[in-house]
Formats: sequence, structure tokens, C-alpha cells
Amino acid sequence: MQKHLTVKELPKNERPYEKCMYYGPEALTDAELLAIFIRTGTRHQTAMELGALILGGGNRNLMNLYDYGIQELMKFQGIGKVKAIQLKCIAEISRRIANVSRNMDICFSSPQLVADFYMEKLRHEPIEHFVVCMLDSKCRYLGERTLTIGSVNASLVSPREVFIHALSLQAVSIIILHNHPSDRPQPSREDIQVTERIAECGKLLHVKLSDHIIIGDHDYYSFREKGLL
Repeated sequence: MQKHLTVKELPKNERPYEKCMYYGPEALTDAELLAIFIRTGTRHQTAMELGALILGGGNRNLMNLYDYGIQELMKFQGIGKVKAIQLKCIAEISRRIANVSRNMDICFSSPQLVADFYMEKLRHEPIEHFVVCMLDSKCRYLGERTLTIGSVNASLVSPREVFIHALSLQAVSIIILHNHPSDRPQPSREDIQVTERIAECGKLLHVKLSDHIIIGDHDYYSFREKGLL
């Protein structure tokens, strides 16, 4: 039977768990960090050696976790489907943490800044995406949620869901956005109805609807700029 060398079977001075406990995770090498998640190696290599092998190709660093697909990771001896999925999820978690950290410094003080931020994200979408963006008292970004994908109208967009997310983040104001696949950002009657409905609900809950921005192709329409909010 094939014997797997576990992290616990390594000499104490080579065990990443103990090293992390005494010196903190920042003291671990990239291979040691991976070894904690890989946990077991193979008959011929430890978990840290397997981690070093994964790091050795491509970018020759942790960026490999982004670039390697699940099937590519499974080509490494000792990496099965479960471990490959776990490693890809680690990469995705790190990406999302980086996005949160970066977005916390964003201040949406003008419709142009909001439109610039969302333009590339929304203008290529083939169907409408309705997004609510939450802000604090200084117009700093707190988070966002995509609430509907498809036609934006009053029957599909739920103010209740909009404000559940806003209140959960203790938002002082919100901005709603959606794209027009036709590339023309002029609002429809349904767009105006949705805006009015959410604005009224916001007044009752003391969460201001600061703007409704429609994204077209390198163009946008701001209800705030047009004096409609």
C-alpha cells in the first residue's frame, strides 16, 4: 500500500503548523502555506515538496493557483479532485479579499466616478444586470449585490431585497445601476418606475437613493445629473 507522508510526520522544525503557531503565518514560505492545505504528500514526496512542485511551473509563484485549472492541478501526483478544488477556492478567496481591500478606498462622490467604475463590468453584458451599490456617510464603497439578471421592471426588482442588503451593511445611501444591451442608456418608463419606487422606500428607511445610473456603450445616464433625484 502506498504510504503518504503527512505534515505531522515531518521533523518538528519543518512542520508548518508549529512554525505558524510560534511565529505567525507570515513566517511561512509559499510552499509551507500550500502544505497546510495539501496536508499529505505521496510515497516519494512530502506535502511541502508537492507544494514546491506546484509553485515551480508557470509563474513560479502563488499566481499558479490562479492560472492552473482543476484538471491541471490534478495532474500533480498527490492532488486529487478534492484538493484541486480546495486550492482553486483558496485562490478565489484571495482574489475576493484583494477586491474588498481595493474597493474600500473607492469614493463615489460623482456619477462619472460610478460610471467609470462599472463601465467595463456592465457594458458588454448581453442581458440586463441590476446592481445595488452600498455607500457609507462619506460616499465610500461598502459593497454591491447583483439582484436581477434580465428585464429591469418594477415587478422583478424588489425594494425589500435592495434594502435588506443595504441595511445589513449599515449603508447610509445606495446607488442602483443597470446596463442597456442596446448600448443606448436612455431610461425606459420601467426604469423610471423602478427608480421612483426604490427612492420612496429609501425615504421611509432613511437610506437615500443617491442615483440610478444606466450603463450603455461608453456612455451613461444619471438620474441625479438629470435632476430626477
